[in-house]
Amino acid sequence: MRWSNLSAPHDGDSLLDRAAPAAPPLPLALPGATVRTFETPGFAGMTFYEIRAKSLINRVPGQSRVPFEWTVNPYRGCSHACSYCLAGDTPILMADGTTRPLAELRPGDAIMGTMGAGACRRYVPTTVLDHWTTRKPAFRVTLADGTRLVASGDHRFLTDRGWRHVSPAEPHQPALAVGDLMFGVGHFAEPPKETPEYQAGFLCGLIRGDAAMGGHSGREGDAWVRADGYLEDLPLHEALRWPEQPTPGWYRGFLAGAFGSTGRADRLAVTFTCADQMFLRRVTDALTRLGLPSRAPVTTRPGAAGTVEIDRDLWAALRFRHLTGVDGARLDASGVGVRSSRELAVADIEDLGLTLPLYDITTGTSDFIADGVVSHNCFARHTHTYLDLDAGHDFDTKIVVKVNAGELIRRELAAPRWSGAPIAMGTNVDVYQRAEGRYRLMPEILAALRDHANPFSILTKGTLILRDLDLLKQAAEVTRVGLAVSVGFVDESIWRSVESGTPSPRRRLEVVRRLTDAGFAVSVLMAPVLPGLTDTDESIDETVAAIAAAGAAGVSPIPLHLRRGAREWYAAWLTRTHPALAPRYRELYGDGSYLPETYQAEIGARVRMAARRHGLHRPDPVQARDVGPARGSDQPEPKQLTLL
Repeated sequence: MRWSNLSAPHDGDSLLDRAAPAAPPLPLALPGATVRTFETPGFAGMTFYEIRAKSLINRVPGQSRVPFEWTVNPYRGCSHACSYCLAGDTPILMADGTTRPLAELRPGDAIMGTMGAGACRRYVPTTVLDHWTTRKPAFRVTLADGTRLVASGDHRFLTDRGWRHVSPAEPHQPALAVGDLMFGVGHFAEPPKETPEYQAGFLCGLIRGDAAMGGHSGREGDAWVRADGYLEDLPLHEALRWPEQPTPGWYRGFLAGAFGSTGRADRLAVTFTCADQMFLRRVTDALTRLGLPSRAPVTTRPGAAGTVEIDRDLWAALRFRHLTGVDGARLDASGVGVRSSRELAVADIEDLGLTLPLYDITTGTSDFIADGVVSHNCFARHTHTYLDLDAGHDFDTKIVVKVNAGELIRRELAAPRWSGAPIAMGTNVDVYQRAEGRYRLMPEILAALRDHANPFSILTKGTLILRDLDLLKQAAEVTRVGLAVSVGFVDESIWRSVESGTPSPRRRLEVVRRLTDAGFAVSVLMAPVLPGLTDTDESIDETVAAIAAAGAAGVSPIPLHLRRGAREWYAAWLTRTHPALAPRYRELYGDGSYLPETYQAEIGARVRMAARRHGLHRPDPVQARDVGPARGSDQPEPKQLTLL
């Protein structure tokens, strides 16, 4: 176990007695840690490991390519991200067209997901990578077709307005609303129960269909094995009798049996073919009674075979399989377009007032089909593995909190051997993530830096920094304060796809405006610039224009770099959503983490040109410096404050 790097020190231990690494490794359980969970919408399903750390100011490893030497990280893990959960009995569409309850899925199962294809999405097979359970406040979403989905408030569904949270915990998260149209095929039919009526219908359809085929349908396969079992309880003459008033169960069994003898499935097509027109009319009637549209049998010359075919769409293909429970009608929906309809309009969103066990999965496509609608999942990442924690879910839900951060930083700043070097914050995980709203570690840290007149810089994507504006102003009176906000692009569709757990780009630009109005020279890191996605002239110009309009003092681009862990997550996301770009990324990155210097230089030049057009040109455009008003200071800008 490697928790010793974070365990509270013995008396006399200090930062200067240890060269603490910037990212110490952690295991899943910390001896002596206080473990807390909060049953509130913003933190439901999350675990906080409250520790008394050994040190707070950490030295950056010498091999790192960042231009600062010391950093402070009061948190490990990030609560910006969300987890998305559904009730365990929610039926999930498997790759073969069957369904299985969410609670019963396991890693390795083949299910259906979706993938973007130009302006639309298409169904594709995917794999369950991880599966877990939690307890969260539950909501019930009801659709116009009667579909009812029980989910957590942070669960997301795909709608005509994009991905929408059922009941978002943060104001910037887009909320599901009554009237939104979901995408998918609608409510899955309940599978048939093998009642005596179903069994009688099955035998009737199978045996009469076989007779209609002249006994040439073949007496092999699962259908005939089932028939042998049913005949043990039901006399043959009873099975062949047409009931005067067939029940829905009988119709379901009849169609399953008829398919076993005369049916054929090919992708979405389901057909029944034989020369007995009366039998085909019975098939058509059964389909109609169960709400399945079909084309009437085509009559040719007497004695020729006719065909009844169900409408060739995914809804009909799935409904037939689910209603009848047929064997041998495997579904291949790969490449079928994902659609919406008025039947999938949200009719009601109800807070159940209950905390229930809920389930979630990670899949290769970051989504799955839950009771007929496209549902987002928690995509796995490997950026938490240095903590010995789970690569995906734990990063979002297991947050290590250094609760003694305030007293630690005061002790370390007062140590005789501390040089007063600038300190960078927000360089590993965001110090203004959602957890900071509860723990309030930053006010103590800022007050200590102010009292010791120690220069510092903060890089954030969070809006919570505005809470500490007065402290930032006080610190800027006595030392140099560097503030930078990360805004890589302003395209909201890309934001929702890549970093939807953070405030939107527009809200971050409002933070820039508020800090600027308070007297700070706020830098904006245009990070990350994504090759092939946000590196176009149009995207760069639109983003730089928005940054300039927000009052930023400067802009500095940071092209995407992919460390191990982040690289695997991003590669999975890219091949899923933009497969055509995968060859370009392999060419650009090879086996490394950084883009070629020529590409980085080109991006820098294009951003500088856009900055000139929008009034953001500065003598040293490469540096994303500074920073605050720096009142009362005649010292030159420290290199430490050149964020990233």
